[in-house]
Amino acid sequence: MTTSQPDQDRFPVRDIAHPADLDRSVIGRVARGEIRIELAAGLLAALASSRDATLRDLSGKVVYGVNTGMGALSGVRLDPTAQARHQDTLMTGRAVGSAPWLRPEQARAVLAARLRTLLDPAAGVSPGLCQALVDLLGSDVVPAIPARGNGAAGEIIPLAHAGAVLNGTGRVLGDADAATALAEAGLAARPFGPKEGIAFLEGVPGLTGLAVLASDAVRKLLPQILEATAASHTVIGASPDPMHPALADSDELRSVLDDLRKLRGETPARALQAPVSFRVTAPALAVAMRATDALDAAVDRALSAVTDSPAHLDGEFVGTFGFAGTELTAAVSGVTTALVHLAELGTARVHRLLDANLTGLNRQLSESPGLHAGMATVHKRAVGVTHRLRRFAVPALSGAIETSLGQEDVQSFGFEAAECLDEAITGLRDVLACELLAVVQAGRLAGAPLLPQFDAVVPAGTADRPWGRDLEKLIAELLEP
Repeated sequence: MTTSQPDQDRFPVRDIAHPADLDRSVIGRVARGEIRIELAAGLLAALASSRDATLRDLSGKVVYGVNTGMGALSGVRLDPTAQARHQDTLMTGRAVGSAPWLRPEQARAVLAARLRTLLDPAAGVSPGLCQALVDLLGSDVVPAIPARGNGAAGEIIPLAHAGAVLNGTGRVLGDADAATALAEAGLAARPFGPKEGIAFLEGVPGLTGLAVLASDAVRKLLPQILEATAASHTVIGASPDPMHPALADSDELRSVLDDLRKLRGETPARALQAPVSFRVTAPALAVAMRATDALDAAVDRALSAVTDSPAHLDGEFVGTFGFAGTELTAAVSGVTTALVHLAELGTARVHRLLDANLTGLNRQLSESPGLHAGMATVHKRAVGVTHRLRRFAVPALSGAIETSLGQEDVQSFGFEAAECLDEAITGLRDVLACELLAVVQAGRLAGAPLLPQFDAVVPAGTADRPWGRDLEKLIAELLEP
């Protein structure tokens, strides 16, 4: 994406006076292009001070990745000529990824999270590098960052692609050369100074930024699932017994049960007991809510932690574990598992909606059973999506592989975990659209339309048509801000 620089006046500006001001909420809004950020003068001055201290303490010391090679080559000392090139060449040889690339908002989330961690004095980078990231985020120049193929301890491969755009050697979305794209946007390529290259490659800002966007998407999706679930209860006249307030074992479950009771209304129960998929959706939603809360807490810790290695601490350069995304990866995998379970339940509820014995409506919610298939094939789509999603519920932490000529390397596979969660979000939204269409169809057949917001976006009538077009419209509606 290398179009002209956007009209800056369209976007509100958020001043960042302290590193903590660039929190996950701001990162999400920056990634989606809703706001711009500016670094306050006081923060720039603090960065200049920490940078001066870093350069002073580098003098006369052997520092990993600054005047040595990296990984298995860390025993190789670099002469002054090599050191002058080293921070930029760190990007070149590690930019080994290729398509599929992160989406624009995902790439911007990575940059924003990277900026947040570089504002920590332990990184020791210059205010110029941080300002270059701010300028890049304020432009339409979006780095091409690979979504797959990161087999390192940390995120050196995707971060090298992002860094290579800053120094003008990489490429951007749209397959354009970074140097050309920067020039067209009125920006200049910026080489990495001493220690800045290795600082840029350390930590897990990629997974952190991706987790911010994923959490926002999940928090939008869960209330929509709750609304569809309540409507499905109404269609079959499911017993409200499982919504009894005394069943709440947590604040999350209490909130879900309260909302389900309100949305379901006073529809009489048609049977003594509701199908299992209807009864267990409330606790499943509560589990997803708790898992998302845990992910947000992990993101907050990642944003405020020391991620650099070596980090500049108390005048020394200290090797750290800042590249280990263990907690974030585990939290992301937990949300993925919860969402896949919700997709399974949604698919089961759609199946129950086809049962005339439960709904009192036409079999398969067909306008004319036999002549029209009704929602039977819509359910089959949900089954196919859910079957695929089961592949993504496997935790990503397992499977460490030795790399770098046998050097010990333990990977957290954070980008893989993030991709699995992204697939789970997309697939669950697809299943939700199937359930919404079945609910709309049921309401029309009953002569009592349900969910007016969603009823309004699909064509009138209940006769068979290319239902996939209806599902596309419902998915678009679910994605509306």
